[in-house]
Amino acid sequence: MHRAPLPEHLTRGSFSLRASDKAGVTRTSTEAKDLATVSRGIRMYLGSQASGLSAVRAYTDLDDASVLSHGSAARVLEAGLPGWLENDWRIHVARRRGFSVPRRANVVGHLLTLLPDEVVEYDGVRLTSPARTWLDLASQLSLEELVVAGDSLVCSHGSDFPRPREPKCTVEDLHAMVARHPGIRGVRKARAAVELIRVGSDSQPETRMRLAIVNGGLPEPVLNFVLRNVYGAPVLWPDAAYPAQRVALQYEGAHHNAADQYLRDIRRADIAAEYGWLEVRVSRFHLTGDRPAVVSKVRAALESRGWCAK
Repeated sequence: MHRAPLPEHLTRGSFSLRASDKAGVTRTSTEAKDLATVSRGIRMYLGSQASGLSAVRAYTDLDDASVLSHGSAARVLEAGLPGWLENDWRIHVARRRGFSVPRRANVVGHLLTLLPDEVVEYDGVRLTSPARTWLDLASQLSLEELVVAGDSLVCSHGSDFPRPREPKCTVEDLHAMVARHPGIRGVRKARAAVELIRVGSDSQPETRMRLAIVNGGLPEPVLNFVLRNVYGAPVLWPDAAYPAQRVALQYEGAHHNAADQYLRDIRRADIAAEYGWLEVRVSRFHLTGDRPAVVSKVRAALESRGWCAK
């Protein structure tokens, strides 16, 4: 039992003994049975439903030098990650070179050369900036996975879209970060990946669809394309498009199985046809294998509209 109620902000997630000291909580109270010792100097209220940012908050509050990095920072930033990294339960914590490597239970410690603008704060938690986080991921991810992560960070949609979206960083930021750290591990892969990153991809499959199409020898589709009516009002937002041939690509994810979404998909296809566009629907099955079926499907659509390979 606590001798006094635990301050509310400490019940919402993990907290360090440093934070509880500042809140006036005695060390005896931090040993109460309703608190779990997550790691040395870190507690969590057992009644907390904390996840995400609140669950890892304490790890950057242990001292003024620690920041979340790599996969942990990427999850906070909602970067598109492969399943094996998305499900990595370990917490990646970094300090600047010159400090000791973070060592504690469930923590992967790193020493990084971090410039002042490469550390940001999200809701009181310090982490590597979006561009720096992406660069650090280059040592862990494949080229395609790194492009997927980059696409997710730079994705933006304007006010003409049903759900406008602000980017976490820009392609220019990624270029600058790569140039700033020419000797960092994975930099050659990062240089190749940044040339393939585009603005406008909403999901990992959309990025993989685009890469498969380009790797298959087809022209690169346009992202963030808006089809407008005669009055200039937006009526259709394809995932990718070939405006010259009036071919629209739509990736159909799991959410398209819902009955109401199915009806919306039919209406979307009707609108495309009404304006003279051919809609190509792509599923995850079209993106698998060494020769993804999406390539032949898109090629057939383009050729039906008069396109021919040079």
